[in-house]
Amino acid sequence: MDDSKLKYVYLVTLSIIWGSSFILIKKALGQDGNGNLVLEPLQLGALRTMISGTILIAIGWKSFSKTKRKDWPWLALSGLLGTFFPAFLFAYAQTEIDSAISAILNSTVPLITLILGAIVFGIGFSKKQLLGVIIGLTGAVGLVLAGMENNPEQNYLFAGLILIACTCYASNVNIIKRYLQEIKPLAIATANFVFILPLAIIVFLSADGASIEFTSEPVLKSLGFILVLCLFGTVAAKIMFNKLVQITSPVFASSVTYLMPVIGLTWGILDGEDFNIWQFVATAVIIFAVILVTSAKKKPASD
Repeated sequence: MDDSKLKYVYLVTLSIIWGSSFILIKKALGQDGNGNLVLEPLQLGALRTMISGTILIAIGWKSFSKTKRKDWPWLALSGLLGTFFPAFLFAYAQTEIDSAISAILNSTVPLITLILGAIVFGIGFSKKQLLGVIIGLTGAVGLVLAGMENNPEQNYLFAGLILIACTCYASNVNIIKRYLQEIKPLAIATANFVFILPLAIIVFLSADGASIEFTSEPVLKSLGFILVLCLFGTVAAKIMFNKLVQITSPVFASSVTYLMPVIGLTWGILDGEDFNIWQFVATAVIIFAVILVTSAKKKPASD
């Protein structure tokens, strides 16, 4: 299959996988009989990174060994921004806000990608794209405000953690396109974890991970969700996404968030999360903005 068709296969597949990851994070955090979290956010983020890293290094070490030392700083930074920090930010955010809201806010990645591309990487943009960014950010603010009204018991300041994670993702997309274009997707994914796995182990131990009762039923259930999240949401998805960035543009690749809100919202509603009409309106505004940004042609950087 040629790249012009393959990119859409990757786009739809990634949307479904990543759109389902938010409910998996929620389920992995879990709750015991007293309403307490089964796993703390730091423990969840570290476990997710450790398991994914072990799998990727096992299957991709040969590919990583062929990378050049001059690329290692960028590969390490890509791992921190594209995987390490977001794993903890999303886990913390979902202790306070619904998984569906996380999925919808995640759709701001193309907007942030465009902003960072222009400010940091010198990539030009059109007036249509600028309008899309303004509309999208307005929709994101509206979504948070509607959520605060609909779920006053939830702390929507934690939505800021999602936006920080989105900024990390957007930075990573630009780094891959600018500095890691010639490296195989598996090598990039493996290298990411070679550099962040030791950090995840340190976080896990410092978060009292050694005291987790891995034989208890609630923990085993959480681990099951983490394993699914690792195999599909991290290992398989990262390899596909790295390839997608290389055969398309940063903005097109980040438009994987087209369908993610729909998938995430569906899972959230099925899981009993409350959602009002104004949140639906804000969601539509964000998706419209993303379409506006990714469908418009960029100006050359010299304009």
